[in-house]
Amino acid sequence: MKRLTGLAAAILLAACSQQSSEESRHIDIKAPPVGIATEATRSANAALAERLPLDQTSDFVDATRGLLAQLKQDTITDADGNVVWQVSRREFIDGNSPDTVNPSLWRQEILNSQHGLFEVMDGLYQVRGYDLAVMSVIRGETGWIIVDPLLSQETAAASLELVNDTLGERPVTGVIYTHSHGDHFGGVRGVIDESEIEARGVPVLAPVGFTEAAVAENLLAGNYMSRRAVLMFGNTLPSGPTGQVGVGLGPALSQGTIGLIEPTEEIAGRGTVRVIDGVTFEFVDAAGTEAPAEFMFYLPDFKALCTAEVATATFHNALTLRGAKVRDLLEWSRVIDHVLTEYGDRSDVVFASHHWPTFGQDNVASYLRGQRDIYRYTHDQTVRRANRGETQFEIAEALAEPDLQVEHFDTRGYYGTLNHNAKAVFQAYFGWWDGVPATFNAHPLDAKAGRFVKAVGGPDSALAIGRDAFEQGDYRWAAEVLNYLVFSDPSNQSAKDWLAASYEQLGFQAESGAWRDYYLTGAQELRQGVAGADQGAVRTRSREFIEGVPSIELFNAMAVRYAPEKLSRDPFELNIAFTDTGEEFVIDIGKATAFPRVGVQSDSAAASVTLTRSAFNDLILQTRSFREIMTSGDASMEGDPTALMAWFAALDSPEFWFRVVEP
Repeated sequence: MKRLTGLAAAILLAACSQQSSEESRHIDIKAPPVGIATEATRSANAALAERLPLDQTSDFVDATRGLLAQLKQDTITDADGNVVWQVSRREFIDGNSPDTVNPSLWRQEILNSQHGLFEVMDGLYQVRGYDLAVMSVIRGETGWIIVDPLLSQETAAASLELVNDTLGERPVTGVIYTHSHGDHFGGVRGVIDESEIEARGVPVLAPVGFTEAAVAENLLAGNYMSRRAVLMFGNTLPSGPTGQVGVGLGPALSQGTIGLIEPTEEIAGRGTVRVIDGVTFEFVDAAGTEAPAEFMFYLPDFKALCTAEVATATFHNALTLRGAKVRDLLEWSRVIDHVLTEYGDRSDVVFASHHWPTFGQDNVASYLRGQRDIYRYTHDQTVRRANRGETQFEIAEALAEPDLQVEHFDTRGYYGTLNHNAKAVFQAYFGWWDGVPATFNAHPLDAKAGRFVKAVGGPDSALAIGRDAFEQGDYRWAAEVLNYLVFSDPSNQSAKDWLAASYEQLGFQAESGAWRDYYLTGAQELRQGVAGADQGAVRTRSREFIEGVPSIELFNAMAVRYAPEKLSRDPFELNIAFTDTGEEFVIDIGKATAFPRVGVQSDSAAASVTLTRSAFNDLILQTRSFREIMTSGDASMEGDPTALMAWFAALDSPEFWFRVVEP
């Protein structure tokens, strides 16, 4: 039998100990602190600093080793002069940690702030510190092989220019996407374009399933994920000791142009060999670990192992805060063990798509073993406790930090955490529900918030409970109580101010950069409202991205925008043919779905539209109307001319800046 915990127990306690009438006493609430670490936060951060060997130096030696050059300019800008990246935004990250930053995270971000072109070994280089990810560059017989060309084409172009200026100009002779997350392929058009790829036969290699996975995250679910990513990465926060200091995984997201070029080949299997510009690669499939589609690779000519984002200098996410499919920590640990046993004693260096390399065979083996064990520990101990009847919340609360997280900084929760990764493992096996009947079909938050506030005696009593919890340093409880108050009445500015203050202290204490950013952005949105005007938004609805999306995946992305209640006519079929690609489709537009079918045309279609894929991109991006496309001769139509518009009129255009921390 489970005990009452959390809000349920507190409501019963409050009902017994406080007046329950609507006329409960008015509380004279002083203003909450803003931008200041409380005594509880200072104590928590000092206690962590006391038990960790923060003066360990080997990471700093590795992170600064081989520096060849740095960007001369402070900013990287786009074609319109907008700042995509500013180097000096991180100059404040130096010296001892301020009271408002977790000291372990501060150490990590000093390391992440090392920027420039670094020589890993002769012929193998990395550009670090100019985007969230790292761009690796391998010297082939005739040119550069680019591994993971960052998120934005502007940062990728600046990084390649730094390489060419420092090491001598060479053409790009190969591109590798290690996985399907945008910060590892979005800048590809800054280093090469389709015409060069076709003219020179440049291979663009990616793991099997890459294209489908990239489109699923960036188009199908892109609006929701991108909005939450604003909070997770702190895109709208100012840089500074009370704002964004880093993500743990890297410095920050660049704010440039995101593109996509389809790979020329998707690689499957383990030990699959390809030779690119004279360099031998042995690829190791790692699908379902850090990304739905991912591989690592070994370079026998260099005795170097690339672990992509499977093993980096942090404990990663089993379920990222921006939202994603749950990742398999069991398989994750197995994949790391595979490269440990297969390549560990053959690798003089291991490098990844974030952070800095690890040098020396003994260090490589120790690093891989620690990475393997933190994922396996979290998996095994979560499942063990679940089999004893514990819920995901009880497991996350009780799961102890293993010794290896003290001994290996790269296993600490600078990005993912034991807490939310344990919940994710539980979800992977047992789903979102904790098994308690009362929670299976509970009212949504905005429907029950007012009832809970009434149950504790009204808004003043709820505010008093939240304030008392804050003053006792229990910011988690304060946030939970005050969140109900805000969702019951979003015009209650005192509740919003105290909730923001609670989030702020939680952010100041967070060792995870992602947790810190989410809390602090939540506080900022409570105080100032949502940013709007695309400030800090990482968006993939651009021509550079859309042009790289396969046509069927584009129609699938449109299908998830279909609102059948908006259809103004009876169901119908629509033929679409692209003259430049030779593709044909039928869109079966019905009362529930707009289902795309590839490779066929319907004899009973309401209309048949013939146009180029490029013209269809214009239509999607709303740069040209269908009338303008028809007038220019880039499209023709047979049948009912209103059919296409009826389909488009039934497509949602979701608002990006929807509220997250308020109803």
